[in-house]
Amino acid sequence: MSTTHVVVTLLAAAMVGFSAASVFLRAPWVVQPLADYGVPRSWWPWLGSAKAAGAAGLVAGLFVPVVGVLAGIGLVLYFTGAVVTVLRARSYSHIPFPLLYAAPVVGSLALLAAS
Repeated sequence: MSTTHVVVTLLAAAMVGFSAASVFLRAPWVVQPLADYGVPRSWWPWLGSAKAAGAAGLVAGLFVPVVGVLAGIGLVLYFTGAVVTVLRARSYSHIPFPLLYAAPVVGSLALLAAS
């Protein structure tokens, strides 16, 4: 495991954790688009929990790599679903946001595979 992998993984976990906290705290810049996309309010706690679990899994993956791989795959699937939701809502200018959160997760998985 390289220093780069650790740094990218911790960055990914921090970004995803921030995103989860933003959902839990009902930050307007997060929940307003969710409402605009048609995501039911009853799903928001589950979405935040999925992101929080993924962030925790990435950190745990530094000690148990299979957990990190599974968390990374889950987060990639989550953010792929987010892109599909944004596309379905025709909010094309918002596509970069889930990709921004997915990028370090993909980077972490790639660095783990390379080591």
